[in-house]
Amino acid sequence: MNKMIVMIVFMVLALSGCGNTDKAPVSGLPGGFMIIGHRGASAYAPEHTIASYELAHLLGADYLEIDLQMTKDGHLIAMHDKTVDRTTSGTGPAGSFTLEEIKRLDVGSFFNRLHPENARPEFENVRVPTLEEIFKHFGTSANYYIETKSPDEYPGMEDKLIELARKYSVIRNEDGKYPGLILQSFSSKSLKRIHELDPEIPLIQLKKYKEQASLSEKEARMIGRYAAGIGPNFEMISEDYVKKAHEAGLAVHPYTIDSEQEMKKALEFGVDGAFTNYPNRLAVLLGRKSEE
Repeated sequence: MNKMIVMIVFMVLALSGCGNTDKAPVSGLPGGFMIIGHRGASAYAPEHTIASYELAHLLGADYLEIDLQMTKDGHLIAMHDKTVDRTTSGTGPAGSFTLEEIKRLDVGSFFNRLHPENARPEFENVRVPTLEEIFKHFGTSANYYIETKSPDEYPGMEDKLIELARKYSVIRNEDGKYPGLILQSFSSKSLKRIHELDPEIPLIQLKKYKEQASLSEKEARMIGRYAAGIGPNFEMISEDYVKKAHEAGLAVHPYTIDSEQEMKKALEFGVDGAFTNYPNRLAVLLGRKSEE
């Protein structure tokens, strides 16, 4: 195991106890609460890097969240923003770079500047990983929660994603406890395309609410035709919203929950999982036993 990762784990891992929050399965998803490492463990390592994903896995995340962009020459890469400006040494749209050009960019130094408390010399000159490199690295030992970002700008993104998932057999994991792959998007068109390609892959419809969230029976039914759940921004949902989603057979996986207060509130609401930059904090709250 990478020594740098081991050092960080010992610094941030304070997990104790064992157990889980038992919940009945919703919409074909597994029972129990799912911890989703937001861009990996991005509070402790540069987001969307192998180091961040490794750390999330070690800190108790059930799933590694991966945002996808596509290079000019058609390679799927792990990156949240449409441009490379915020997280790399370059500037411009991710889709304007070839993979060779993307690989020249430093994607770690920005983290050291923004998070000096967790800065590491090893993060300097870290590179952007492709989805294929991530699948090669983790194989079926990890579970993947992948978002198609700006899919309208990247024709064929869904087909390439499913092709790679099948190539590396990640649609189901090793022990069968969880689906090895869950896919999400703000684009219902993208999700419907994925559903056509492989109807067995659980899909999550992302929602961004600008005011208090509401969910009608009609909307829930429409989402349920192709998706297993909803991923709303946490600060706009309520216990009633979660209840209505469950009544419609939809799971609720809100984003992004980092404070203990918010985590407790989410559990009180009865959500089925959550995205967090601190998977260890959520694992502690759930009383799960850590694995080194």
